[in-house]
Amino acid sequence: MGMVLLAALVWPGRAMSGSDGALGIPMTYVVQPEDTLLDIARGHDLGYVEIRAANPGVDPWLPEPGRTVTLPTRHILPDAPHRGIVINLPELRLYYFPPGGGQAMSFPLGIGGEGKETPVGATLVVRKRIHPEWIPTASEHAENPDLPEVIPAGPDNPMGDLALYLGWKGYAIHGTNKPYSIGRRDSHGCIRMYPEDIETLYHLVPVGTPVRVVDQPAKVGWSGGQLYLEIHPEQVDADSLEEIGRPRSVGEVDADALVLKAAGRAAGDLNWYAIHLAEGQRNGVAVPVLKVPQADQ
Repeated sequence: MGMVLLAALVWPGRAMSGSDGALGIPMTYVVQPEDTLLDIARGHDLGYVEIRAANPGVDPWLPEPGRTVTLPTRHILPDAPHRGIVINLPELRLYYFPPGGGQAMSFPLGIGGEGKETPVGATLVVRKRIHPEWIPTASEHAENPDLPEVIPAGPDNPMGDLALYLGWKGYAIHGTNKPYSIGRRDSHGCIRMYPEDIETLYHLVPVGTPVRVVDQPAKVGWSGGQLYLEIHPEQVDADSLEEIGRPRSVGEVDADALVLKAAGRAAGDLNWYAIHLAEGQRNGVAVPVLKVPQADQ
């Protein structure tokens, strides 16, 4: 892998201080010969769509060696209770908030595709399983009548080695035998993780952990006296980002009211040019939107 430029000596995507509104630090990466965006994404715990959105115009299979690519490794926390697991569908990302206010963590996901969307709402982790069997659903059998009734644990099992089953019937957070599906809308509604990430999460999450799934393309939060705005494409644009590297829809995400509410007394220092640029780009990169950072935040 190539050179990574860090703002601090901290792993970017995994941990944060308990009181901060953002997770991770901005990073860039210098492309090396034989790199692909998929390789770079997995090496930095990112998903495919989010790295494509952050780097429009970069060939995902043959990125130019020596080119600097943006790694979207700063994440604003979703607007949801900081308890248990929070999943934000537009950014294809999971956040875990451990009991007692410990360090939060974040991981990229694969989620349900068009017509098989991962549901929004609240549920719980109801059981855990090492080496789960996969029982295809009726819709999966309809798509592929050759599927067996049960696929046992092993390399052919699309659930990977570990699963956290949810209170919603037929849904789980699990690993995968296709790691390059992470960061895509490619499942029948279940939530996939890189094998190394589900290994971490599985051992942290007890049965009974609350799970909340939200749909928030725009997020805003304070970190280090600065207000940050992060805007992702809508879920419907994830497939076009995967295919052509940009959203097919042309409408901007209007986050003006969200930013004004979060800014509070600092509203007079908002950089509206930066805000409207982020609304138009929808590239998932967290950007500072205050002209002058606030010392008392």
